[in-house]
Amino acid sequence: MVRRRQPLPDVGELVIGTVKSIFEYGAYVALDEYRGLEAFLPRGEVSSKWVKNIRDHIREGQKAVFKVIRVNRAKRHVDISLRRVSDGERRDKLIEWKRAQKAEKILELAASKINKTLDEAYEEVGWKLEDFYGEIYAGFEEAFIRGADALREAGVSEEWIQPLLELVKKHVEIKKVKISGIFTLQTLRPDGVEVIKKILTTIKLRSLKQGMSLRIYTIGAPRYRIDLIADEYKEAESVLENIVKEVLRMSEKMDVYASFERLRTR
Repeated sequence: MVRRRQPLPDVGELVIGTVKSIFEYGAYVALDEYRGLEAFLPRGEVSSKWVKNIRDHIREGQKAVFKVIRVNRAKRHVDISLRRVSDGERRDKLIEWKRAQKAEKILELAASKINKTLDEAYEEVGWKLEDFYGEIYAGFEEAFIRGADALREAGVSEEWIQPLLELVKKHVEIKKVKISGIFTLQTLRPDGVEVIKKILTTIKLRSLKQGMSLRIYTIGAPRYRIDLIADEYKEAESVLENIVKEVLRMSEKMDVYASFERLRTR
C-alpha cells in the first residue's frame, strides 16, 4: 500500500481514503497512505449541498480524495472533508496517487530481486529519492533519463542501482510535449534554394537539450514546418524561441524574407 513517511497527515493536506462505515452523523474513512489510519468525515463536510441522506453522496467501499481539516496528534484523531476538495485538487491528487502506486511497484519488484522487504526499499531508496527529487517517481524519471548517476546523487547504494535501472526502463514512461510552427522563407537570390537549404540545415544541426528531438519538413515551398519534442513545455518554448531568433537573424543576413507562425499544439 502506498505510504507516507509521517504517521499523521497535516491540516490542509489532500489524502486518498476508502469509506469504511457510514452513519447518520458522518462516516469513518481509512486513509490509504497512512496504513489505514481511521479518519472521521462529519456529515456537514460530505457535500456543499444540503444532505438529506448521507448515503446519497457516499457509499461503503468508495475511494475518494479528501482534505484534512483537523488533526489531534495526541489522540491520533483526524477529521476530513469531501466538500472542500476542488475539482482541480481532486485531479492533481489522483495523478499524484497513480504515480506513487507506480513508484511503489518498482520498489517492491526491486526489493524482491535482492531479497529485501518493501519497508527496506522505502527506507533505503524511496525516502532518499523523495528528499532529493521531491517525489519518488520523479526520481525514477530522472533515472530513466540520466541513468545510474541520478540514483547515486540521491544517495542510493550500489546494490539497488542495477535492479532499479532494469525496472525503470520497463515501467517508467516519460510523457513528451510537442510544439510546432511554420517558417515562411522566400528570396529572389539566384541561389535561393541553396541558401534556404543552408538555413534549414543549420537548424537541424542545432544542439538540443537532453531528451529533445527536432523535425523539419516542407509543407509546400516556401512554407516549412518545425516540430520540437521535449520533456517539458517551458523548456521546449525556450528552445523554439531561440531557434526562431536564429533563423530570422540568418535570413536577414542572407537577404531572405522570413516569418514564423506558431501553431498552438502540444
